Amino acid sequence: MIRSAFILGSTSEVAKAICRELACRGCGHLHLVARNEEANQAFARELEASYGVAVSTEYTDLLADSSLSPVRRPQVGDFDLYLITAGALGNAELARSDTAEAMRIHAANVGGLLPWLTAIATSERLSRPGRLWVFSSVAADRGRPSNYHYGAAKAALTALCEGLLLRCYGKPFAVRIIKAGFMATPMTVGKAPPALCASPESVAQNLLRRPNRRGIEYLPWWWSPLMRLIRVLPAPIASKL
Repeated sequence: MIRSAFILGSTSEVAKAICRELACRGCGHLHLVARNEEANQAFARELEASYGVAVSTEYTDLLADSSLSPVRRPQVGDFDLYLITAGALGNAELARSDTAEAMRIHAANVGGLLPWLTAIATSERLSRPGRLWVFSSVAADRGRPSNYHYGAAKAALTALCEGLLLRCYGKPFAVRIIKAGFMATPMTVGKAPPALCASPESVAQNLLRRPNRRGIEYLPWWWSPLMRLIRVLPAPIASKL
């Protein structure tokens, strides 16, 4: 049973759905970390009122976290679950010519997460039972001309967390990398066919159906065979994606 959870990126729709599902299943303490303080506080009040759980909040800005000197050393406490859903598509077209936007996309999806992942993945914590769930993306599987900066950042995040997954082989701490496809959230409005979009609620239920699972998984499951096909497409066809 997951009795406490730390959520980085807690104002995302999928994080909210997972938090609600956790609360329904008896999780008693949720620590919400996000950049939008107003939205984070409002969600904390909702969870407290609707589910009677203890909720604490924290502000962070991943863009700042990735550029601070010296690098920030965040405090992550002790929780049964560490959930990372933070990320942003950014402006893919602008990033092709604007280095600052390209760097922002990288910071939002991998660079800004490094201090947090480092703080979580201590030798002491990995020797104890626990869980780390990190949301990556199917965009990590193959570069696409439409959003290659985002895909590259997610690919770096996936490789980093896969190394952490292998580091935890034989240990009680379980690392879970979720390669999510399109979800029905404001981030994907107008950017994905509705038929390919899973609801955040269905993703949350799927994850918590097997809370102790570890490894790399695609959600929904059918993205796995679809991405196998996309990875072997000839360049002339892949260039149209």
